[in-house]
Amino acid sequence: MSKKTQAIFENFPWHLVLASSSPRRQELLRYLGLPFTIAVPAIEEKRRLHESPLDYVQRNSREKAQIVYQTLAHDKPWAVIGSDTIGVLDDEVLEKPLDAADAKRMLERMSGRSHKVLTGLAVVFGQGPWASAHGPGPSAGVEQRVIETDVFFKKLTAQEISYYVGTGEPLDKAGSYGIQGIGGFLVEKISGSYSNVVGLPLVELTEILRCLPSPF
Repeated sequence: MSKKTQAIFENFPWHLVLASSSPRRQELLRYLGLPFTIAVPAIEEKRRLHESPLDYVQRNSREKAQIVYQTLAHDKPWAVIGSDTIGVLDDEVLEKPLDAADAKRMLERMSGRSHKVLTGLAVVFGQGPWASAHGPGPSAGVEQRVIETDVFFKKLTAQEISYYVGTGEPLDKAGSYGIQGIGGFLVEKISGSYSNVVGLPLVELTEILRCLPSPF
């Protein structure tokens, strides 16, 4: 850990938990130089009828953090990070593809166009859950953000799409691509946060963590 990173979060009092199994989010969180544990929430990520993409990612990220928070003991001050990322094109929510054919369909639609990447970010913090199955109690606080980035794809050939789908990388990625991996060759430019496209917006997360009240 560098001295600069230590200074940013010197004497950070919260015990961090990342509510995600994503190795990409785990790698990004490590950049902040803070120790954390990982807990995977049992949640069905399903968009509700008439729910806007913004409301959808905000709810998903909050519920992920709340579900994990409810499993924690009362012995520490906890801060649980929940995050949810989707692509949006022509009001269609681009989540993880169902299969290779679905990934191909998404990539064909995004070829030569721009789409938005939305990430819901939530931090649930407190001294541990209260005796209820209905979410965090009065001792817990929640800080939330939704971060938006515009991503511009180059015009893709059929061969490029077939090659990329064949790598298998798109199959577990929202929007059927990973900007930090092989899928970087699809992206002509972005406007906004790069870490947001990867799945954990570091600028906004740092701001939230630095502004958390003292638990003592």
